[in-house]
Amino acid sequence: MTVLYAEVNGIKICYEIHGEGEPLILVHGWGGSKDGWFVQVKALSKYFKVIIFDNRGAGKSSRPNYPYTMDMYADDINGLLKFLNIEKTHLLGESLGGMIALNFILKYPELVNKFILINSWPGFPNEQGPEMYSKGKIAYFEELKKDPLNAFLKSAKASYSREFFKMMQQNPKKKFFDLWSVEDLVNIDLTNPPTPDDNNNAASAVKGHNVKDRLHEIKSKTLIICGEKDRIATLSVQRNIHEQIANSIFKVIKDARHGVSKEKAPEVNKIIIDFLKE
Repeated sequence: MTVLYAEVNGIKICYEIHGEGEPLILVHGWGGSKDGWFVQVKALSKYFKVIIFDNRGAGKSSRPNYPYTMDMYADDINGLLKFLNIEKTHLLGESLGGMIALNFILKYPELVNKFILINSWPGFPNEQGPEMYSKGKIAYFEELKKDPLNAFLKSAKASYSREFFKMMQQNPKKKFFDLWSVEDLVNIDLTNPPTPDDNNNAASAVKGHNVKDRLHEIKSKTLIICGEKDRIATLSVQRNIHEQIANSIFKVIKDARHGVSKEKAPEVNKIIIDFLKE
């Protein structure tokens, strides 16, 4: 795949396009990059023009060193869509990507067709949360340099169900659903990882994220996917988002946590495709 760049808001955004059809843009989470979407891209690109990109401060995109805001992230997506001459798109955001997607749809509602959130938040419960999360990410990427596999497994334990995590631990080479292995995920995390500054700049945006009182403004048909046992973006938070967005569908994935899009990849991919095609 050729590396492509869009000049957007004074920075370069690295992106890829897979497949043809209605546009579907995927927004990745904190500490990740567009490469983490490979588990979804193969299935989704059979039906849609899937656009994946590195957020500012991630992957191969520019990493300007100043505190980010949700407005900046949202404007980057708007700039990318303009660059690609896309007038309207389906939009999917996971975790931090869901927060960015929420800010985007509230700022640019006319640009969004259908809307999908996976394990995200309308706002953090306290101001210390983003800082603590950033410190945890910084520590993780430091440990990753020294002992990649153990660092990854230690970090991933909270994101996967107990039984599934045991399988990951027992055989890091095992290809789950013929899609991904633990080794694949470790290699992605080792490639162009975020610096401490990148993490702190992202934390600044998360600190300013609070759309709890604006969810009712979202009119696009919305799908909310939640891991039943997610301890990070909890079931009660996801249910509340569903209750606030009038035109929304709520799908709870049994026995899954924050890593639901990987642990339950075939099920999640089918739910997304069915929702977008209906």
